[in-house]
Amino acid sequence: MESTSLLRLHGVTKRYGSGFQVLRGVDLVLEPGQVTGILGANGSGKSTLLRILAGLSRPSSGRITGHPTTSYVPDRFPARQRMSARAYLCHMGRVRGLRTADARARAEHWLVRFDLAGGPATPLRELSKGNAQKVGLAQALLERPDLLVLDEPWSGLDLAAREVLTEVIGEVRAEGTAVVFTDHRSAFARSPATSTHRLVGGRLVAVAGAEPTARVLLSGGRPVDWKARAGVVEHHGDDQEVTLTVRVSEREAVLMTAIRAGSSVLSVEQAR
Repeated sequence: MESTSLLRLHGVTKRYGSGFQVLRGVDLVLEPGQVTGILGANGSGKSTLLRILAGLSRPSSGRITGHPTTSYVPDRFPARQRMSARAYLCHMGRVRGLRTADARARAEHWLVRFDLAGGPATPLRELSKGNAQKVGLAQALLERPDLLVLDEPWSGLDLAAREVLTEVIGEVRAEGTAVVFTDHRSAFARSPATSTHRLVGGRLVAVAGAEPTARVLLSGGRPVDWKARAGVVEHHGDDQEVTLTVRVSEREAVLMTAIRAGSSVLSVEQAR
């Protein structure tokens, strides 16, 4: 039976110079629609692993199979250019083969959705870290990649933008994109992930144990694509009433989405 995996790492190691080995025998399989969270302390090798996944760094040993189209957002987006956010994104779109009009439309869409402070005409060098991160995320989303690689993507973002990013991860996952992201906060990192790993001593260890869930009963309101909403494990119902099974860590965000859509919350119960 032919594998459906996008990318496989087999025994990957990374050594700097003749001594320090930051990654040791890492095995990882990425499937379409899978969201993988990588936990670890600062200096544990998370960024090194993501650069290898994005094809920006070669492992010292081991094997990588698969060639997915990949978009990458580093942990600190370089935003010292004189050009505006809109001009930068249009340029990146044209580099990737988009027509100028399409690149401009997609740039405007993502900058509006992430609510870039100052608007699309703001010069990159005037942006705060959080707003520069929004531009970095927008450039990664100009086209839908097979693999989206995000290094500490929530870092520096305001609360509203964090919620938008979590929604976007759910949306691209529903379209078949695999997502890998890093974070150092266990509860936060696990909420949008379908699988979670931790880097310990250079080795990638699966985080065991299912996260507790809650059952939410909603009535009425505008339609919501609950399948794409991060934190929603299951959903069923009709236009009048819907039952959601949600991860407890995402419960409040899911309830806020429902309330904003005009739904009435009939009950919230612990599921497991």
